[in-house]
Amino acid sequence: MTIRYGVVGAGWISQIAFLPGVGLTGNSKTTALVSGNREVSERLAEFYDIEHTFTYDQYDEMLAADVVDAVYIALPNSMHADYAIRAAKAGKHVIVEKPLAISAQECRAMIEAAKAAGVYLMTAYRLHNEPGTVHVLDLIRSGAIGDPRVFSSVFSFQAGRDNHRLKASHWGGPLQDIGIYCVNAVRHIFADEPVEVTAVRNQTDDPRFSEVEESFAATMMFPKGRVAQFVASFGAEQLDTYRIAGTEGEIAVERAYDFQSPTIVRLTRGAEVVEHVFGQTDQFAGQTAYFSDCITAGVAPESCGEEGLADVEILLALEEAAKTGAAQKIELDQRRRHPDTTMVRRFAPTVRRLMVS
Repeated sequence: MTIRYGVVGAGWISQIAFLPGVGLTGNSKTTALVSGNREVSERLAEFYDIEHTFTYDQYDEMLAADVVDAVYIALPNSMHADYAIRAAKAGKHVIVEKPLAISAQECRAMIEAAKAAGVYLMTAYRLHNEPGTVHVLDLIRSGAIGDPRVFSSVFSFQAGRDNHRLKASHWGGPLQDIGIYCVNAVRHIFADEPVEVTAVRNQTDDPRFSEVEESFAATMMFPKGRVAQFVASFGAEQLDTYRIAGTEGEIAVERAYDFQSPTIVRLTRGAEVVEHVFGQTDQFAGQTAYFSDCITAGVAPESCGEEGLADVEILLALEEAAKTGAAQKIELDQRRRHPDTTMVRRFAPTVRRLMVS
C-alpha cells in the first residue's frame, strides 16, 4: 500500500529533505503540494512528478478531494495547530514539524482532533528512526556505561538574517528550533521526565537577534539525581554533539542531530574506546516510511502528539525560567514508549533534489 502525502509549505526543509526523501521509501508518494508561491509549486511539482498543486487558500479544497491520505506540515510554528486540526477533521493523518505547536493548549487541541477523527498525529522526530540514535539508547539500556548520570549537549549554527525562526511572532528562537533536539534526546536517554528546570538567555547587538535571543542555556533536573545541560545557539559555528556520563563509562555522539552527516558514536569504558561511524542514511525517508508503515498497519506512531506536547511543556517551562530567573517545577506523565530497533529505517541518501526560491 502506498500512502499519498500532501506537503504543506514549500520552504527549505521541504525542498532539501522531505520531498527528496519520500521517493526513496517505496511505501509513500507526494501527490499534492500546498504553497504560497505558484511558480515554486509548479517547478517542484514538475521535478518530483507531483500531480496536484494548491495555494494556502485552497487547502480545504485539497483536504476535501481524494488526493492525499496524509499531510506533512512544514510551516512556521504559529501555523502548525490550525493546519493540523483542519487536516485531522478532514480524515487525514498528520506529520507536523517540531515543535508541535506554540502552546500546550494548541497541542492538546491537535491531539483531540486526531483522536476524534480516528487518524494519527505524529511529531516529526526523524531521529527516532535513525540507527545511530537508537544504538545509543540500546547501549544505555544494556548497561554499557552503568547508570547514566549526566547529559551535556551543544547545538549551534549561524542563522540566516531572513530565517523565519528569528521571528517572535512564530515562536522562533534557538530553544524552540534546535534546543528541542537536546530536550527530546535526554528524555529518552534517561527514560524519564524532568522535574525542575532553570535557564538563561542572552541578547546581543547583532541585528539578527532583535526579536529572539542568540543563545539559550538550560539545566534540567531529573529523578534519581540525574542532570542534563545544553546550549542552543543561532550565532556560533555549526556544532551538534552530546555526551552522556555514566557510573561506568561515557558515550559521546558527534553530528548527533544533523540529517546531512553520518552519526558518530564513541563508547569509552576505562582504557577501552569503541567508535562506530554509521553510514549516511536519509532520515526523512526513514521517518516517512515509518509513519506510512504505522498507517498501513493501524498502529499509532511512537512519536505521537503526546510526545510533542511533553517537549512543548518543557520548552515553556524553560522560557519561564529564563524570563523570571526562578527554577520551574514540571510534572509530566511518564512515557511508556521509546525509540527502538523496530523503528529504524535505512535508506541510502539521494542527490536528486531541486532547490528553488
